[in-house]
Amino acid sequence: MHPRLICLSMAGLVLAIAAACGSNRSAAGDAARRSVDRAPPRTSASYVLAPGESVQLAPAITLRLARVNDSRCKKGTVCVWAGYISYNFVLTDRQGQTSFLLAEDMPGASKTVTRNGLTFTLQGLEPAEPPALKAAPPDYRVSLRVNISQPT
Repeated sequence: MHPRLICLSMAGLVLAIAAACGSNRSAAGDAARRSVDRAPPRTSASYVLAPGESVQLAPAITLRLARVNDSRCKKGTVCVWAGYISYNFVLTDRQGQTSFLLAEDMPGASKTVTRNGLTFTLQGLEPAEPPALKAAPPDYRVSLRVNISQPT
């Protein structure tokens, strides 16, 4: 056989093998994409909200930060007590609206609340320190974790 024909035959064989390997990779990629599509639903997530902002937790379920109450002792003042910061939320689902409060140091309140199969836990707040006495109201943000109860 002529050396050029051998080279051309070998080149054709290499291309055929490469094409076969490429199609196997594609089939493997398709299988991986299908398994991601069938992944179990997420059971928890973290969110950061400002007053008035909402987040969709699931189809037909939204959470809105309705109001922030900051009674912490302002910088530059002398206070009898330290005060606290609390967050009023409104959970809306097919059953209607439910309000609840989250706070770390407020008497009678908790940093974790469960409503309609969802558990809400405070994770952080901004600003972490109270504002100065004559400062403009801060741009409040609250971060919270939402855990979704799975039916058994």
